[in-house]
Amino acid sequence: MQGQGYYFGVKGGMTLGVQKWNSFERDPLIKYHGIAFIESLDDTGQFSLFAQAGFHQKGSAIRNRNFFDRNGNLFRPSYEFIFNNISLTVGGKKKHWLSDKMRAHYMFGLRGDYTIGTNLDEYEAFNERNGGLFFPVDFFVRKLNFGLMFGGGLEFDLSEFVGAVIDFTVNPDVSYQYKQPEIRNVYNPLTMGNRTIQERTIRNLTFQISVGFRFLRKIEYID
Repeated sequence: MQGQGYYFGVKGGMTLGVQKWNSFERDPLIKYHGIAFIESLDDTGQFSLFAQAGFHQKGSAIRNRNFFDRNGNLFRPSYEFIFNNISLTVGGKKKHWLSDKMRAHYMFGLRGDYTIGTNLDEYEAFNERNGGLFFPVDFFVRKLNFGLMFGGGLEFDLSEFVGAVIDFTVNPDVSYQYKQPEIRNVYNPLTMGNRTIQERTIRNLTFQISVGFRFLRKIEYID
């Protein structure tokens, strides 16, 4: 008798997103993610290949900053810049047995993202009042991106066919989520003159903690 099969499951949890803008400092964005995955079954339980697809909210925020309107009035708003991405990741996982029912693992993967939407249209009126493109706009969002995933976690066997998993991953983008070229001679209603808007580039970086369940699909062949 020979046994083969694979694991599959779902997991989700909190996403801490940060972005580096080449204009001014950002604050973290705290959102969520959900993932479905499939993983190969290794006889030794020490290595596996995996593929996973999921929904991830990435971005950044502005909190507790001082802004002044055209009349010189101080206000301290809170803004969130959200990019809703579908991610596909493939990679490998190395495991170490801690007991007969628990394993630690570390993993590495290559990731591709597709942006299905943003909330940037909420700031169109703000941009118009402040000379245009103060905040990012949808026109310069890059829909396709790629990056890396690496991290580690724990697996627990609850029964022969059901287990639990806890993962912590770091997910840096290699490509730009947003790329806006330099724009000259933009009218500024605050100064009643023209100005140059500098090039703006944005990359995503997320830290994620995920909790979920994994299920064994076992296939046995009898000679």
